[in-house]
Amino acid sequence: MPAPSHAEQYSGYPRLAETLRFGMWIFLASETLLFAGLFALYASYRAMFRADFTQAIQHNTLAYGTVNMYVLLTSSFTVALSLATLRRNRPRVTLALLLATAALGGVFLVVKALEYAEHVRNGALPGPFYHWQALPTFGANRFFTMYWLMTGLHALHVMAGVVVVLWLARRTHRRRYTAARHATFEMGTLYWHLVDVMWLFLWPILYLA
Repeated sequence: MPAPSHAEQYSGYPRLAETLRFGMWIFLASETLLFAGLFALYASYRAMFRADFTQAIQHNTLAYGTVNMYVLLTSSFTVALSLATLRRNRPRVTLALLLATAALGGVFLVVKALEYAEHVRNGALPGPFYHWQALPTFGANRFFTMYWLMTGLHALHVMAGVVVVLWLARRTHRRRYTAARHATFEMGTLYWHLVDVMWLFLWPILYLA
């Protein structure tokens, strides 16, 4: 199927691609600011309840968080390879890599659901619902409130990323991208990298620090 032509308001496809990249980086910057605000709030609470946060981190589900870190690192590798193979005009390999990326995103969400289930059983819930007897302090309550807020928002981004990757896979299957025309494909992979990078920040502060 022939590649779609650029819209009439652009002088050519290179200008369209440049505009898409600029808009995508503005969007990624706004997403970064959103998480930066949460990181700042987390840092404030941690400064107030340092001992309670340290204890809560030691009781957090490190195994789940670490598994998910490697899952997302692998997915970042597969989605980067998908762009590289598309540029080499290998659409079948590209499609397989995209499906692998989406599957890894699904694995992340399943592991996260198992982790959430364990927290629910323990009573490590956000805000007024917190009732974990092993850590009855207000500081632990603040930690798990931030944990649910930050990881929940990240999980929503993973869900959106899976949808984006599957959309790219559908268009790849229909041969909507070529080695020379794939700007929207590149934007989709950038969004997935954002999802990965955010977890690289969340993992140490929620499970290790």
